[in-house]
Amino acid sequence: MEIIQIVMIGIIASILYMVLKEINASFAFFLVLVTAILIFLAVIQQIGIIFRMIESLGNKANVDGMYMQTILKIIGIAYITELGANLTKDAGLGSVAAKIELAGKIFILLLAVPIITAVIEAILSFVSAV
Repeated sequence: MEIIQIVMIGIIASILYMVLKEINASFAFFLVLVTAILIFLAVIQQIGIIFRMIESLGNKANVDGMYMQTILKIIGIAYITELGANLTKDAGLGSVAAKIELAGKIFILLLAVPIITAVIEAILSFVSAV
């Protein structure tokens, strides 16, 4: 199972990090960075499967493709933001991590505006029809 391999990579990297942080903190952080990239590459294929499933559901529900693409972009931004923020927190840069999280939230809100607008327009059209 792939999850067992990913967990083992994480455990081994954690043990190595604990040993290396006392000897060479810079190399220890580099180990964390490489581990995060390896895990991300290991799950990227599953992310693609999830995206295809969501697109398939959207097609079956006759949802406009623009909305489905927007939702997928929002999910991607959320995961990338979390990865970047966690890496900077691990480096001891909590304030930079907070700025990354803020930027992610702003980009998500920016992408969500057309969806929010469409929902409000739909509600208004139902109210005016009554």
